[in-house]
Amino acid sequence: MCEACGCGHYEQDTIRIGVPGETRGDDREHSHRASSEGHAPHGHIHEEAKTRTLEIHRSVFEKNDRLAERNRGFFLAKGLLVLNMLSSPGSGKTTLIERTAKALKGKLRLGVIVGDLATENDARRLQEAGLPTVQINTGSLCHLDAGMIFQALPKLPLDELDALIIENVGNLVCPADFDLGESLRVTLLSVAEGEDKPLKYPPVFHSAGAVVVAKTDLAAACGCDMERLRSNLRKIAHHARIFETSALSGEGMEAWAAYLQQACEENRQAFAPGSRG
Repeated sequence: MCEACGCGHYEQDTIRIGVPGETRGDDREHSHRASSEGHAPHGHIHEEAKTRTLEIHRSVFEKNDRLAERNRGFFLAKGLLVLNMLSSPGSGKTTLIERTAKALKGKLRLGVIVGDLATENDARRLQEAGLPTVQINTGSLCHLDAGMIFQALPKLPLDELDALIIENVGNLVCPADFDLGESLRVTLLSVAEGEDKPLKYPPVFHSAGAVVVAKTDLAAACGCDMERLRSNLRKIAHHARIFETSALSGEGMEAWAAYLQQACEENRQAFAPGSRG
């Protein structure tokens, strides 16, 4: 199982990384341990042995955090803005990315890494929308980690991109614990999920630099109290920029697109040659 959160099984699950529709060879299949730690899983040891408990005061996320810093340094050197987008399944991440690409066409060059347990459905949609896209299938693993992202990067034309969006596995719990090396963490919340989600899942909202409230055109039909939702977000994600959007009507998309343009520009200026003095 995953040493951090207990999901998946090393011996059974494989991580598949590739461009949608690409024929997958053996070099594209890795066990989770091989993907994250760089070596194959060990077999079981059947001989009996005495056991003892050792207290090791080190974070279970230590290796991931080290790989995330490697990713971050790589992204900074490229001048690439990287968004880690997290949400529940079905909240509208893929649709938001599609609409974002449309709003920023001719202004920003976007690429996408899509994380799902199975299928290439979302990645195919984004590829058909004209976005360079790589799919990571995690098997039964409930999150992406920094090692998976690093392996996916060579399949993208990074030098031709201004921003990279990582569409994380749909989950409001485990992905919040894994730093991928992103510049900005974005949490998406659809009005159909209810006003109390920020209170029920505080880490994923508290760690966000931006929160996108999606499907606002459905608020009345879903009985969503928007003022209560705003109040709950202010309690947990008080430091984050909040965007209320509807991909269907276009509400809020202009402000969201402008925010990403500004973030990309600030990222370029901060790491342009000579910008440090």
